[in-house]
Amino acid sequence: MKKIVLLVAFAIAGTTVTFAQEATKTEVKKEKKAKKSKEAIPTKVFDGAKPAAATTTAAQIEGAGMVFENETIDYGTIPHNADGKREFVFTNNGKKDLIISSTQGSCGCTVPTTPKDPIPPGGKGVIGVKYATDRVGAFTKTVTISSNAEGMPSKVVTIKGTVLPDPTPVTPAEPAIPAENKKS
Repeated sequence: MKKIVLLVAFAIAGTTVTFAQEATKTEVKKEKKAKKSKEAIPTKVFDGAKPAAATTTAAQIEGAGMVFENETIDYGTIPHNADGKREFVFTNNGKKDLIISSTQGSCGCTVPTTPKDPIPPGGKGVIGVKYATDRVGAFTKTVTISSNAEGMPSKVVTIKGTVLPDPTPVTPAEPAIPAENKKS
């Protein structure tokens, strides 16, 4: 009887070890797969002047192309009459020159600038935008970009944020006059 119990114990231990080894192999495979997928994620690049920004890799297309670093610019919370200038940076991921024919803000308070020269394949371009920060409150505005980009004759990008009102000036209170100095 002791031999049978001992034999069963060894069988159970052996099975447990085998399952543990298989689980370990599975975990190692998962870790390798996760590591490979992390390597495929675009890394941050440093341009020497600004904080690192995520790069976007897009497949090169036959015609002209336009891939933005960010399609939304968040001004955050800014003071009244602050600098409202920002830039949308994009890359021509096509094989032909990219020509921006026009840019149009969604209202008169959003004024974009259009690149004058064609952007060559692989080249970067900038569309400047200036928001009128003399308007207090939250805002969300768009800029429509017309170009010869293949499959995308117009592209809409967004700006948003909140302009704070000027601080309310504090008027000093009148000093209290002690009762003994008051005239009756």
